Amino acid sequence: MIKKHIPNTITCLNAFSGCIAITEAMQGDYRMAALFVALAALFDFFDGFAARLLHVVSPIGKELDSLADTISFGLAPSFVLFHFLSDTVTCCRFVPYLAFLIAVFSIVRLAKFNLDERQTSSFIGLATPADAIFWIFLIGWYGESVKGPSPWLFVVAIVLFSWLMVSELPMFSLKFKSFRFAENKVRFLFLAGSLALVILFGWGGMAFAIVWYLILSVAVWCIGRKKQ
Repeated sequence: MIKKHIPNTITCLNAFSGCIAITEAMQGDYRMAALFVALAALFDFFDGFAARLLHVVSPIGKELDSLADTISFGLAPSFVLFHFLSDTVTCCRFVPYLAFLIAVFSIVRLAKFNLDERQTSSFIGLATPADAIFWIFLIGWYGESVKGPSPWLFVVAIVLFSWLMVSELPMFSLKFKSFRFAENKVRFLFLAGSLALVILFGWGGMAFAIVWYLILSVAVWCIGRKKQ
């Protein structure tokens, strides 16, 4: 049946978009790289949606999804970071290679996700698409304005976001089981805040939206612990 191949085809389009993003990053066009990573994220969302809608969820689909995510949300942002740091950090030639920590920790994150049965309706640690969107849009829209010692802040952020991907910090999922406000207050609040950030800062606001997502996730976790 043709329909059983539709989700996997969408997953392959995710990987294809990630490959193009890497090519654009190697050519120094960070904004085009950002757009293709965003396209990969859309495919990543719709492949699972299509599989559930068509009732063709399969083990190979799960493995394909992880492999595609490694390219689009691990390697692609790492290449962008590497080329950006190569152009801005001149005091140490080895610093840009720290960018590939994003790829390494993305792989670890995806391996843990495939085995962790706790992450069916929410996430434990930062999801790789969210991490990739943060880096790709931050550099794509604000990287050229960073001068002097500021790139070293990126090194600190690399370590922080690498840790977040493999941390035990609970984070809410953006998947809607229904559209009732009472069940999705946090999701609607996130979407409203993200829209405001994009309106205020343009597409670069997508990076700030990920920070907003982290803040909300920590707030929800803290409130949940207090209730317990």
